[in-house]
Order: sequence, then structure tokens, then C-alpha cells
Amino acid sequence: MTETADTDFRNPQRHIRLDTILRLRWLAVLGQLAAIFIVAQGLEFNVEIVPCVSIIALSAAVNLALQTAANPMQRLEPIQAAGLLALNIVELAGLLFFTGGLQNPFSFLFLAPVLISATALPARLTFGLGLLAVACASILFFFHLPLPWDSDDPLVLPPIYLVGVWLSIVLAIGVTSLYSFQVTQEARKLADALAATELVLTREQHLTQLDGLAAAAAHELGTPLATIFLISRELEKTVKEPSFAADLKTLREQTQRCRDILSKITQLSPSGAPFDRMKLSELIEEVVAPHRDFGIDIKVRIAVAAAAEPVGSRNPAILYGVGNIIENAVDFANTTVEVNAWWNNDTTEIVISDDGPGIPPDLLNRIGEPYLSRRRSQDEGGGLGLGVFIARTLLERTGAKVAFTNRTFPDHGAVVRIAWPRQRFEAIETLEETIG
Repeated sequence: MTETADTDFRNPQRHIRLDTILRLRWLAVLGQLAAIFIVAQGLEFNVEIVPCVSIIALSAAVNLALQTAANPMQRLEPIQAAGLLALNIVELAGLLFFTGGLQNPFSFLFLAPVLISATALPARLTFGLGLLAVACASILFFFHLPLPWDSDDPLVLPPIYLVGVWLSIVLAIGVTSLYSFQVTQEARKLADALAATELVLTREQHLTQLDGLAAAAAHELGTPLATIFLISRELEKTVKEPSFAADLKTLREQTQRCRDILSKITQLSPSGAPFDRMKLSELIEEVVAPHRDFGIDIKVRIAVAAAAEPVGSRNPAILYGVGNIIENAVDFANTTVEVNAWWNNDTTEIVISDDGPGIPPDLLNRIGEPYLSRRRSQDEGGGLGLGVFIARTLLERTGAKVAFTNRTFPDHGAVVRIAWPRQRFEAIETLEETIG
């Protein structure tokens, strides 16, 4: 995750397809024509048909021009999409001017373009469209033609009612747009964070596959290299020609060098199977080892229990998840991090605690959400706030329950409990099962 740019996940580009906007605009054109036809022909009200149809025709002409000049499947820049939504608002305001202003019940359609923007465009553009809609509604409050109605029994609405309509439009635009924006942001953040999780897990899978391939290569190449080494050594003893002897010596030395390199690879991957079985204590030692040289004392305590020690698969999701939580504990600890493990016949549990400042109360109930970080800025070593989210997601996919608390006063520091049903921990899982 440290190699992933901030803008890749935190500030994703938002684009709407032109085809989506055009479909909405064509739907508006058809609906407006149908409304005018019903009012003028069905209800026989006096409607300013020519100006209204002219505005609708202008809207249709814009749609045709966009379909002709551009590929409908292209994705618009946010400012372009906002411009088309603003045009929708202005066209609606023009129609309402000729059909009664805020007295017209269709005045609440000012809400539609702003809602669309709230779900797909940046906040600043949504705010601008909201201001435009409110401005148009405010102008229509004072300037508009009479509402088409029965001339023998004209409808006269009191000003206080129109004020209520204006206020309800303003509140509807503000409240529903804010709600839609917040819900969409949460969904987008969660989707982006899950995508980042999959990238991390894919990276772990690649490393594990390379680990297995390296071990297999070391095993397969070891025998022929040993044969070459032995033969070259025997030939070196029997050949009397100095030049040949020197060449054989070089061959033997280079063969030995290859054997040493393969030996190091074998030490990095002590077994050829990418998903080895390992005891709980071995798992803990593997994830703790990379963090021991940072000036923090890491104490590992393995409880003695009557039940046999759990043995699970060498699962990359578990290794990454537990390792990330230990890394966070080391980052925030003052002097000491404790890693305690215990088990019985039903449960396997790891408890990681530190003596740092602990989790702030305002974050305690939200810890593990994406883009939530206690680090003040990336310049001070902070990241996107995805580490704990990814760790928690990976661990929960392996069947674990992860809980975050603080130590009881007067002690201070964070405590993370990771508990598996023992049967689930000891089950053999493939990486594909963990991902799914």
C-alpha cells in the first residue's frame, strides 16, 4: 500500500457518461411535452404553448447536437456534466416562468439535477447547482405568468403558501442532496478501500507463489548442480594439463556459487509448499520478527493450555492482517508491545497491546473503517488510513472476530483482540477461498 498513490483511492475521478445525461434529458423532453399536451388539450387550460414548446425544442436540439458531435459512450469531465445539469435547471425555470412559477407543482423538479450531481459529482459542483436551483426558485417567486387554470374560477394562492413552497424547495435541495452525497461517499470509499484490499491480497498471493516457485527451483536444480560439482572436482584431480585444470577449477567454483545461491533461496522458503501448516506460536514469531529492530520491546507470551496447540495453514491473509496490527502497535508504542496468545478446544485468540496513547474515544467505535487514521498527515508518516481496514477485512474473511479497545485506566494503550473458532483456524484454506 505504500506504493499506491494517494489520489488513486482517496480522490478518485468521477465521470458520468454522456449517454446517461442524454437519456435523462430526453426523458425530460418527453415528460414536458406530455404535460403541456394534457394541460392544453385534456384539461383545456390556457397554456403559453409557443414559448413552452420553443424551450422544449431548444432542449431537444441540444440533445441531437450532442449525440451527433460526440460519442454518447464517452465519459464527461465533472465540469461538463455539471454544465448540462445546470442547463436542465435553466430550461425548467423557463418552463415554470410561463406556467405559474412556484404555484406549479412541477417546481419541485428543481431537486432532480441537484440530486444527480450529489451522487456523481464533486461537492463544489453540487453546491453550485444547488445555489443555481435556489436562485431560479427565488426569481420565480416574484416573476412568473399566471398558473394555467379555469378562467371562470381562477386559482389564487396566498403569499404565505408560496413562501412555504419556496422554503420546502430550498430545504429539500439542501437536506436530500447532503444525504445523497454522504451515502454515495460512504459507498464509494468502501468500494475503493475494498479494491485496495484486493490489491494487497493479490500482492501477497504473488509473493507466496514466488516463494513456492523459488523453493521448487532450488530443489530441482540442486541435484544436477551437485553432479556437475562432483564431476568437475574429480576431473580436476586427474587432469594434468594446467590450462584444463584451471578451467575445471573455475567450473567447480562457479557451480559451488550456484549451489550457495540456491541454498539461500531455500533458507528464505524452508519448504516447497506455498501453504505450509504452522503452529500458532510459529505464526506469531513469523509476523513479529520483522518488527523487532525498531527500538520497541516486543514481548510474546504463549499461554500453556491443556489442549494441543492449534496448527493452521500459512495463510497470507492472516500473516498480513496480524502483521499490520503489530506494525501499528509498534508505531504508536512508547516502549513495549505485548503479543499474547491462548487457546482451548473451541477458540484460538491473539491479543496485541501497546503502551502508547491508545485509541481516541471519538475513533474507538469507528476504528477499522476505511480512510480513518490517527496520523495527522502523510508528511509525518501517515497514510490513507487503509491499513487497519485492510487488516480487519482480511482477518474477518478468515473467520476471525476483531475487537479494538483501550487498556483499563490507569494503564494506557490500545488493545486488539483477534479470535477464531478453533475449527476454522485449523481448517486448510486456499487463497481463493480467502478472497471469496
